[in-house]
Order: sequence, then structure tokens, then C-alpha cells
Amino acid sequence: MGDWYRGDCHVHSVHSDGELTPAELAAAARAAGLDFLAVTEHNRAARAGTWDRLGGEDLLILLGQEVTTRTGHWLALGLRPGQLVDWRHRVGEPTFRRALREVRAAGGLSVAAHPHAPYPGGDLMFPLEAFDAVEVWNGAWASDRPWNADNAAAHAEWGRRLAAGVRAGHWQPALGNSDTHLVGRLGTPQTVVFAEGLSAPAILAAMRAGRSWIAESAAVHLEFTAEADGREAGVGEHLATGGRPVELRLALAGVPDPQVRVHTERGKAPWEAGGRISAAETCFVRVEVRHPDGRMAALTNPILLS
Repeated sequence: MGDWYRGDCHVHSVHSDGELTPAELAAAARAAGLDFLAVTEHNRAARAGTWDRLGGEDLLILLGQEVTTRTGHWLALGLRPGQLVDWRHRVGEPTFRRALREVRAAGGLSVAAHPHAPYPGGDLMFPLEAFDAVEVWNGAWASDRPWNADNAAAHAEWGRRLAAGVRAGHWQPALGNSDTHLVGRLGTPQTVVFAEGLSAPAILAAMRAGRSWIAESAAVHLEFTAEADGREAGVGEHLATGGRPVELRLALAGVPDPQVRVHTERGKAPWEAGGRISAAETCFVRVEVRHPDGRMAALTNPILLS
């Protein structure tokens, strides 16, 4: 059982440096077709009383924080009401690891935020492997287009590390968020998660496992699966192939003239040439969908192969 849910896990309200009130953010989330939202004010605790009445069966609101340090930003998702994570740490200081343990003890998720953001303190200097996930696509600095050079750099860094991480049994799933500060930006991009239900534990567990893909908007729909030896697996799942060839299946809508590429540890290939692969040659497979001008439209986390 389970279903797909769309969410934005990096948003700001007037309680830090955003334009929108909490009520306006909740209304914008519903209008954008989102199922969940994570509140991440800069170094400010989210209090349940502010957000409880704004959520509901159709909109889950996760409490969180953008931990804003002098050597990079990271997201703490799934915090308790009123919980504030200490941001007074730098690279190499033990308080950083203590802060991560505090988030995990609360059942939360730590996410490396916009690792190559173009402003002082925006470049993430903390090691990516310390986090549970990496924000490879951030919409805040992309003007009217939700993909730019900073996203491309974060995405490439994540992609280069993926094979080694999968083979070591410790890889960081990719997330995409709007980092909304302004009107009209919510859900651009967004993370689409396969979870057991619309609850904080289920959504956080699914993101931690990489059962997700990233879309530029709610208009994009994607389903990517792999099948071998009578078994099937989806994004973030493991497929034991039994030594058989792996058949890939992709259903895609909402992207005019899509440019689809299959990515493995051997590199990338056009979809037309990548409908069948071998687990003897790669430990994972994932897909990316781009517009004809090279802008990203969607990308998946990997399906793991053995």
C-alpha cells in the first residue's frame, strides 16, 4: 500500500524573511496542488499553534528550521513544536555533529541546503555525507526559471558521488524545493514522495529512503520502474536481478518535447538506447528529463540493482 504525495520542504514566511503569512503559504500550497509543506524559518523555532489550524487531511505541515550558519545552510525537518536547533557551529566543530544527532533523535531529517548558493555563507562547507539528503534543486535564485548554474553544480556533485555511496551502502537521496520567499514561487520545484500515508513519520521515512523524484511543477507526472527475473522495483527501491537483464519502463507527462536520459555508474545515454541494462555493469539506474534548451524538468533518485 501507499501513494504518491507532492511537497515543498523549504519555505519561509513573514516569521523570518519571507513575504507570505503562514495562512497565505498554506493557501498557496493547496492552490499549487501540494500535499505537504515543511516550514523552515531561519534559526527560528516553528510553534504548533501557528500552523496546526492551517493544516488538515489535505495538507500535512511539517515543522522544521533552516539552520543558517556562517559556513553553509542545512534543513532540519520534522522537529518538535518549539524545538530550536543550535546554529552556532562551523566546519570541524563538535557542535555540528551534536546538532545533527539532535534532529535525528526527534525523528527528523537533516538536508544539505543549496550547496552552491551565490552569496556569502551560502556555499556549504560541511561534508555532504554527514546529512540524510541533499537539496540538489533550489528554486529561490532561479528568477522565472527553476534551474540555474548553482543547481547544476549541486546536481553534478550529487551525481558524481552517487555510485560510491550506493556501493558503500550509504547514499544521500536528492530533494528539490522552492526555498520560497516571494509570492508565486511555492512548489517550483517540488519533491514527489511515495509514502505509506500522509503523516510526518511516513513522509520523512520515504524521503530518507529515497522513494522520491523531483518535478519542476505539479504539471509534471512521471513513473519509473525496473523489472528483472519476474521482480519489479521503483525509485528508491532495491531490485535483485538474478543476473537477468533489467527492463526499464517510463511513463511521462507534462513536459513538451522531453529529452530523457538514463543515468548509471557508466554514464548517461538517451532513453531510446537505455531501455535495457545489466546489473553486472552498474549498481543503480535513474532518469532525468530536460527541456530542449537543457533546463531540468524532472529527475529521479536511483533504483538500486544487484
